[in-house]
Amino acid sequence: MTYWEMKGRQLTNCSCDYGCNCQFGGLPDKGHCHAVTAIRIDEGRHGDTDLSSLTIGAVFKWPGPIHEGRGEAVAFVDERASEAQRQALLTIMTGGDTDPFATMFAVFASTVETMHEPRFVPIEFDVDVEGRKGRLHIPGAVEMDGEPIKSPVDGREIRARIHIPDGFEYEFADIGSASSHSPGPVPVELRDSYGQFAHLHLNSHGVVHG
Repeated sequence: MTYWEMKGRQLTNCSCDYGCNCQFGGLPDKGHCHAVTAIRIDEGRHGDTDLSSLTIGAVFKWPGPIHEGRGEAVAFVDERASEAQRQALLTIMTGGDTDPFATMFAVFASTVETMHEPRFVPIEFDVDVEGRKGRLHIPGAVEMDGEPIKSPVDGREIRARIHIPDGFEYEFADIGSASSHSPGPVPVELRDSYGQFAHLHLNSHGVVHG
C-alpha cells in the first residue's frame, strides 16, 4: 500500500435539512441522498507524488440511505494535475491505498454501483470554513454556493458545529446552507439545504487527530 496524506478544506452540500441525520447515525430525511462535494488540497502527497494546491470534486446520488448502496457518482479532478497526480488522486478518491472503510472516500466508493468516467477539468473553488462561505464552479458541470444559515426571525447569521471524534471524514465541521446545480452526468439540484464546511486531515489510516 502506498501511503498518502492530505490537509485541506471541504464544502459539501447534500439533500438533507441543516444538521443532516447521517452525521448522527440516522437515515436521510428525504429518504435518498444527493450530494456535491469539493476539496481544496492545501498540502498532500501520495507516496512521492505531491498533491498540494490541487482541487477535487464529486457528485453523488443514492436512491436510498447511503449504506444500502446502488449509488451513482462522477469524480472531477483538477486539469492542472499531471498524469501521476491524476492517478494518485483517483486512487485515493476510489478508496485505494486506504485501510478498509477508514475514510469517506473508501466508504462512499464501496456504495457506488455506477461510476462514470472521471473528468479532468478546470475547477474554481474557494471556501472559508469559519466564515461558512464557499463557491465551486466547474464550467458546464457543477455550480455550488455555500453561505451561513440565517435566522428566520431576524436574519442574523447562525453558527453551529458538529464534532465527531471517531468519524471517517472530519473531526469538526461548521454547518451552513448550500445550493447546487449539476446537469449531468449525475443530475443534481439542491436548494438551501445542508452545507458542511470542514478542515480535513486524512491519510491512509483515516482521520488524523490533534
